[in-house]
Amino acid sequence: MERSYSWMFVPGSDEKKLMKAISLDADVLIYDLEDAVSPHEKTAARTHVKRTIEHADRMNYVRINSFDSAFFQEDVIDMIHNNLTGIVLPKAENIKQIARLDRMISELEEERKIATGKIKIVPIIETGCGLYNAFKIATASRRIERLAFGSMDFALDIGAHLSKEGTELLYARSQLVVVSRAAGVKAPIDTVFPDIKDPDGFITETRASKDLGFQGKLLIHPSQIELLSQVYAPTEAEIAHAKRLIQAFESSVTKGEGVLQLDGKMVDLPIVDKAKKMLAAVETQSR
Repeated sequence: MERSYSWMFVPGSDEKKLMKAISLDADVLIYDLEDAVSPHEKTAARTHVKRTIEHADRMNYVRINSFDSAFFQEDVIDMIHNNLTGIVLPKAENIKQIARLDRMISELEEERKIATGKIKIVPIIETGCGLYNAFKIATASRRIERLAFGSMDFALDIGAHLSKEGTELLYARSQLVVVSRAAGVKAPIDTVFPDIKDPDGFITETRASKDLGFQGKLLIHPSQIELLSQVYAPTEAEIAHAKRLIQAFESSVTKGEGVLQLDGKMVDLPIVDKAKKMLAAVETQSR
């Protein structure tokens, strides 16, 4: 399983940034055709992004324009390529949008000889309606890989004021984590942190969303990639503790002991499973 903590936006209209982005250490690149591209640059951006996807041997996603925009259909038609990993759909609000996108992708996969179901969908929840329908959206297609959160548009939509504490977003974030689990999709990806000159604030927010159950973050600047790794990448001490915990648990099972304590703390199966998943991810990344 590939690690996918850092989801880096790259402006689709900027050829230089597109070329540089290929060598970035981000887990996922999202070539942006929406907010980062002005209306008169949309056509050129599609051309630039398509060319980049053809040559970038990595996890390639494209954020297309929203379902109700004048650019949605052409974005989908131009972007479906065998080297595309998935489509990021902004302002996802209902199953009608997902069904239409799924159908278009299926038709283009067949037409272009791409394996059926290869291209995934990541809806971004950015409105009150989208949050209300989040479970239906997450279960609307087998292509849905996970959900993502867009806080700025969400706050604007519900009339909230964004704060450093993020209290106004706590319900939405928690809801997306629970919905994702209930729907059986991967844990969600948290919203961007817009202040690239505030690394401490970025780390604080990232730790908070990780603690809620998010498994990554949308990024807008290369400097945020390493900051994100500081939060999500296991430390040597954490890896050593996980190995010791698993060894102690297996020894306890062999002896037929019902209760295990390690360093004065009770250890149960969920804690062991979490440790195993962490080690499995570390092992995958080291290959």
